[in-house]
Amino acid sequence: MRVLVVLVEDSEAVREALAAALRAAGYRVRPVGTGAAALEAVTGPAAAADPPDIVLLDLGLPDLDGVEVCRRLRARSAVPVIAVTARGHQQARVLGLRSGADDYVVKPFAIDELTARMEAVLRRTAGHVVAPVIVAGRLRIDLARRVVEVDGAEVTLRRKEFDLLAALARRDGAVVSRADLLDDVWGLPPDDPGREAGLHSLEVHVAALRSKLDAPGTVLTVRGVGYRLAAGG
Repeated sequence: MRVLVVLVEDSEAVREALAAALRAAGYRVRPVGTGAAALEAVTGPAAAADPPDIVLLDLGLPDLDGVEVCRRLRARSAVPVIAVTARGHQQARVLGLRSGADDYVVKPFAIDELTARMEAVLRRTAGHVVAPVIVAGRLRIDLARRVVEVDGAEVTLRRKEFDLLAALARRDGAVVSRADLLDDVWGLPPDDPGREAGLHSLEVHVAALRSKLDAPGTVLTVRGVGYRLAAGG
């Protein structure tokens, strides 16, 4: 599963541009524009089903002070936080670090600089995030090693096949919409012109999974919505 970034930025134009750049760099992105939405994105129901790996937190937010948001995030979650500040706001950077941020970047920044800092923070904080082994019926899915077994026998999956299976497995039997799978696994947000081709690719990968797993009823279609992984597959 690709790294999921909660992107907190109040400027819609900046948020959309940065989200697109991060997706192009291979990340999944959950963009939000306020401090309240940031707290929900990290600690709410969506996060319980698909927890974020890192937060990019603009300290200049319209509803809550970014430093306060950082303090609340740190009190509720171990997810790494990178504070984003405007050039010259030295005091904000200091306060951000003191409130629990793992690092900071200063606007404007190059996407390469940002992703390098993200990778460094993720390496330093790797112990906070545990990739579990998920057991669903006859399946055993080791997310860290990217290994899938059926009845103890390893099954070879292609990269996207594994990512698709992992996305379903993380939801613990809940239905995952086609839209969410296209965004999470294919990196195709709702306004992407490639969504139609992506839907076809999704159906092909679901069929391939069912064939390779040789476990009828494991990947279930929920008509008009999406798919779910059956616990007793």
